[in-house]
Amino acid sequence: MREGAKLPMRMTDGSVGCDIFASIEESVEIAPGETVLIPAGFALELPSEVGAFIFARSGLGIKHGITPANCVGVIDSDYRGEVKVGLRNYSDKVFVVAPEERIAQMVIMPVVLPQWKVCDELSDTVRADGGFGSSGKK
Repeated sequence: MREGAKLPMRMTDGSVGCDIFASIEESVEIAPGETVLIPAGFALELPSEVGAFIFARSGLGIKHGITPANCVGVIDSDYRGEVKVGLRNYSDKVFVVAPEERIAQMVIMPVVLPQWKVCDELSDTVRADGGFGSSGKK
């Protein structure tokens, strides 16, 4: 979709995710606490039984506080527009995204498309409605 855009790429044979590259002509600064939408320069067409999921690159997240603003981006099978990544700077320093820099990773995964049913009760389990730390810390 953009001249010179790089397709997503697995960087090693063991990589599950494909790195996504910034398809920008000039560097973009992301100030602390700011979110910037970075174009990836490509679109994709997925079968209805899979989705594309955009995750942080661990090095950007851990070392620089740069992650997708919505935690995990979801690309539905019927979306046909350009893939873009909203990057959020959670650090206290300005971060600069350079052209063709790897900004996120995309994993293509199967999804379950449920048939919803209203019911009056659910089956019993040991856990029941316990949540939010109910199983303890250790």
